Amino acid sequence: MFTGLITGVGSIRSVTPMGDGQDARFTIQTPDNPVWKTAEKKLGASIACSGVCLTVIEAGADWFTVEVSAETLARTTLGTWREGSKINLEGSLRLGDELGGHLVSGHVDGLATVISLTPENGSTRWVFELPAALAPFVAPKGSIALNGVSLTVNEVEGHRFGVNIIPHTAVHTNFATLRAGSQVNVEIDMLARYLARQLSFKGG
Repeated sequence: MFTGLITGVGSIRSVTPMGDGQDARFTIQTPDNPVWKTAEKKLGASIACSGVCLTVIEAGADWFTVEVSAETLARTTLGTWREGSKINLEGSLRLGDELGGHLVSGHVDGLATVISLTPENGSTRWVFELPAALAPFVAPKGSIALNGVSLTVNEVEGHRFGVNIIPHTAVHTNFATLRAGSQVNVEIDMLARYLARQLSFKGG
């Protein structure tokens, strides 16, 4: 489990195709900050990489390696990662840690597309468009994770929703690299997911 509070921006050091070329191995350079300098990157540990929960298979002082299946590459932004790509990182939640965001599982539900970025007072209003299947799960003032970042939804209109990104978040995540047309990993609030599941049974 994660909180959606990013602890640093890493970068892709290398991408290595595996097997028949459908799967891939990524080696990730960790950030040069106090959190990741002292982070214990154990083999088998879970790390959220731009919102995708991945398992450490090798690690060094300032890097770790993960393996990713063809299914994950096809359904997330990981299929677009190249050497130098910037990614959001968060270590797994530990018992007793502060839950400053919301509970995030690292299981991506789909992709959203950046529609626009508009300066608004001291922040920036971002508008995203969701696939039709995910739109019903997003509500005003609800939580959503985009590239692993815990955010509050401001408004919803059809398949589109808006969030405000403050300068601190823009600087300390990979949102600074995104533009209109970019895609982001989406994880809907798990409470919304389970509520919809429950209502589907009642409706049946």
